[in-house]
Amino acid sequence: MNPIFWLPEATSLAERVDHIFYGLLALSALTLLLVFMLVVVLAVRYRRGSAARRGPLPEIVNREFEIGWTSITLFLFLFLFWWAASADLRSLAAPADALEIHVVAKQWMWKTQHPSGAREIDALHVPIDKPVRLLMTSQDVIHSFFVPAFRVKQDVLPGRDTEIWFLPTRTGVFPLLCAEYCGTDHSMMRGRIVVMRQQDYAEWLTQQPEGDDLAHEGARLFVARGCSGCHAQSSSVHAPKLAGLYGRTVQLSDGRQVKADDGYIRDSMLQPKRDIAAGFEPIMPSYAGLLDDGEVQSLTAYIRSLAAQTGKADD
Repeated sequence: MNPIFWLPEATSLAERVDHIFYGLLALSALTLLLVFMLVVVLAVRYRRGSAARRGPLPEIVNREFEIGWTSITLFLFLFLFWWAASADLRSLAAPADALEIHVVAKQWMWKTQHPSGAREIDALHVPIDKPVRLLMTSQDVIHSFFVPAFRVKQDVLPGRDTEIWFLPTRTGVFPLLCAEYCGTDHSMMRGRIVVMRQQDYAEWLTQQPEGDDLAHEGARLFVARGCSGCHAQSSSVHAPKLAGLYGRTVQLSDGRQVKADDGYIRDSMLQPKRDIAAGFEPIMPSYAGLLDDGEVQSLTAYIRSLAAQTGKADD
């Protein structure tokens, strides 16, 4: 489908969003045309001095007509709701093979880090025809990650991880904006998404400065910040072991159950007394103010890698 106005369709989601937009636009135009035609016809027919018959309204109501138009509008509403909701729900869960990239928003820039450790500021290079999952957080205020050509927008919040994913289908350079007023230089918080052929993306990665990936960086932090003193396999302290933790259901001391996802791990670092694992004492200190958002992401990536290593060992 041709893009509307100047906006290209650069992802698989963009095409679905545009289909919904065109459908709603056409339906709105037909409704407007119908109303306008009725207004004109009735205004002409019942103008002052016309020979149109005037009198009291009929007392008998055509129930079939009332039920018919009410049912039609109801089913039309349900169809539109299903159509829009299905497209939105499909955009929530990223595919398992998605390329995971971490994004940190800060007044007034976007900082991104690839799995290889390559870092960018106000730019993000991604391969075409490869799902990309963005794990995002903010270091200060609320920002909003907005790429018009991708038809994606997601708030980026301080103290919380949010995510979004997309499948690029068109190479090129596309503007990245902040869609939430975040301070004095909000309008200057701009960046670019560069969609490349997969071979070109691989070559671009090899040209970036070498750096450890997030998991290796998190492993160093795990020791440097003293986490290994309690959570390492060889530790004598009665603390939850992290190998195989990520993605597992955790039983809490208050009877609740939670999934050990990115949010749970982040809260366990910054608010350790919020969700206490069953069988353990609330003795872990809070790392709020001691870890920045980039370090929290690195430690989370390290814990996630422990689960992946355990799964391979079990296989």
